[in-house]
Amino acid sequence: MARADLRDSYRDVAFTTATPFGEADGEVLHDALAENLSGLYDAGARQFVPCGNTGEYYSLTDEERAEIVETHVAATGDEATVTAGAAGSVAEIERLASAYEEAGADAMMVMHPDHTYAHEDGLKEYYHAVCDATDLGVVIYKRGPEVTRDTLLELSEREEVVAVKFAVNDIKEFAQTVADSSGEVTWVNGIAERYALSFAIEGASGFTTGIGNFVPEATLSLFDAVEAEEWERARRIQRVLRPYEDLREDVGEGNTLPAANNVPAVKYGMDLAGYHGGPVRSPLVDLSERDRSRAEEHYDRIEAESPLEVI
Repeated sequence: MARADLRDSYRDVAFTTATPFGEADGEVLHDALAENLSGLYDAGARQFVPCGNTGEYYSLTDEERAEIVETHVAATGDEATVTAGAAGSVAEIERLASAYEEAGADAMMVMHPDHTYAHEDGLKEYYHAVCDATDLGVVIYKRGPEVTRDTLLELSEREEVVAVKFAVNDIKEFAQTVADSSGEVTWVNGIAERYALSFAIEGASGFTTGIGNFVPEATLSLFDAVEAEEWERARRIQRVLRPYEDLREDVGEGNTLPAANNVPAVKYGMDLAGYHGGPVRSPLVDLSERDRSRAEEHYDRIEAESPLEVI
């Protein structure tokens, strides 16, 4: 896909897809994954991000990652864009990029740096080396302060960098970064539906979704309302979706680490909606009974508000 077309494809909802695993042995269920993807495509999804945090990237092997991307390409239509997650050393990313390209991916999302110690100049060199190592489009994923504004501004000048997923709840920083950028990248709100309106006003042309894995129509309706600047309708949809998003942000029972509910809440929602969610892999844990009840309540409310034209 041409770079200009790739940039335009991110002016949409990017579905960060979950990976279904078997109950007994935890293997990737490719037939179930294909069914999930076909359902999302039929609902209107066109931008897919496999092997991200929602897809449990860090619990997958490189072989599994490449196979998951191949399933995405095969299960979605020609209009779809597939952006595969990648992390690690430049050499590892280069190997993954080669496998992703062979599988038919359009772009690669470089996950937020997981290095214990890093230097800003070193990170810039790292991203430049990644861009030099692949013909795929490159999406930069920012989830914390390590990827600085200066880094993003410098990388936005690279032809290979087609989008930035800005997943930090800092509207001031986002707005200033977009204003300072002279590159042609597409800016994507990486913290989903709850902040779709605020980030759109400040320059985000699209947003990512996790709950779109099981309520794609609601997520796409929110995007349509934001794109049309129908702000009151967008707020009504957002208010219906927010409780489930808040549940995802919870730590879960018996835990103090942040947002541990994130992925299992998505997968349980998929089960409720008739998609294939299933269990998570370690070190994640499934929802507690209490949080399952909360998920059911929030999901039922979303369903009760359909059809979405009435929201």
